[in-house]
Amino acid sequence: MKNKTVIFDLDGTLVDTIADLGTAVNFALASKGLPGHEPDEYRGMVGHGVRNLIQLSLPENLRDDNSTVEQLLGIFLDYYTEHIDVHSRAYPGIPQLLTDLHEAGVKIAIASNKFQKGAEKLVRSLFPQIPFAAVCGAQSGMPLKPDPAVVSGILEKSGGCAEDAVLVGDSGTDIATAAAAGIRSIAVSWGFRPKESLKDAGCIVDSADELRALLLPSDASAAVN
Repeated sequence: MKNKTVIFDLDGTLVDTIADLGTAVNFALASKGLPGHEPDEYRGMVGHGVRNLIQLSLPENLRDDNSTVEQLLGIFLDYYTEHIDVHSRAYPGIPQLLTDLHEAGVKIAIASNKFQKGAEKLVRSLFPQIPFAAVCGAQSGMPLKPDPAVVSGILEKSGGCAEDAVLVGDSGTDIATAAAAGIRSIAVSWGFRPKESLKDAGCIVDSADELRALLLPSDASAAVN
């Protein structure tokens, strides 16, 4: 089966964003005299929306303090949106892979739990030449992954169908999203989650070249099994 639509997660799949995310959260925490965290500590906190990220960064006794969470969230969003691409970089081989997919006629899209404005800005900054069929981030009134609504929306917008679509991500959330949407999944091992947490994916790849071999087989007629 040929892949006609490839839906990518963003953070941890296409882009290493952890340094900018961590810096922004630490900035917000410091503004209230609260302790920050080392960048790698944020790997286990990201992926479920920015409000959840702020909550997990707080001392346990403050995580249910909605006033504190909302204040820090506002500070974080202002800082992060302004500095979203200071340290963030595409993973090796990803820009060329996206270009090759487009040139092969594959529709490519993004399904992220990053807030919509941030997702759009990051994509414009790092992939300005890539004509994504859709860039879908977290929006008011829309459920986050693993709810399959984002995949359904992308397929509707792009004119694709579940039978020839695949979701590429770096977490169990992405794998569960694909399963809920009735599409195949590929997990990348270079992201924010340990490889052992990706066992339920259709397959796991360790490099952009391995991913290319699945998404763009040499005879252009095969696809992910």
